Amino acid sequence: MIKTGNTVVSIYTEMTPNPETMKFVANKLLYPGKSIDFADETTAKPSPLAQELFAFPFIKAVFIASNFITLTKTVDTADWQDVIPTIKQFLKDYLEEGKPVIIEEEVAAMKTNNTNEVSADDDDVVKRIKELLENYVKPAVEMDGGAIQFKSYNNGTVNLSMQGSCSGCPSSTVTLKAGIEGMMKRMIPEVKEVVAEAE
Repeated sequence: MIKTGNTVVSIYTEMTPNPETMKFVANKLLYPGKSIDFADETTAKPSPLAQELFAFPFIKAVFIASNFITLTKTVDTADWQDVIPTIKQFLKDYLEEGKPVIIEEEVAAMKTNNTNEVSADDDDVVKRIKELLENYVKPAVEMDGGAIQFKSYNNGTVNLSMQGSCSGCPSSTVTLKAGIEGMMKRMIPEVKEVVAEAE
């Protein structure tokens, strides 16, 4: 179980390219070296924090990364400027009380293959794709409050999952096609196309 506590927590917000998402950055580690995406309340079992965030009626999705949380709100329900102070205070109190952020046993039970970590049974092309995602793509998209995870590779097509602010972002198609696909085609000649998995 990953817990926090015994420190004064400060939270600040950053806008993302997606107008429906807001990035809440903490001055402490929440989920070191990892990220996890909760597309809706039914998937939030591994995170007591995400479960409590879904209690806010305007929260549609929760993405937790190393030191930030990206929240996606439902369209036209609340203005970010009206709800940011409430969410910041909630996060500050939650983290200062040392409540659990992620329960690793529950994550393991989800059995998701949402990972860019290279595994022993990956073939050479998949290893290179995952390394490129981890070393070049991850740092850039995390700055915008999101993540892009490897899902599969088949006959030249790379299938990726868009998470956090990347999911449903108006500019994510440009990022995917002009940015990631272009880079992969240059660096990994076997890649012909990059597509986003439909959520």
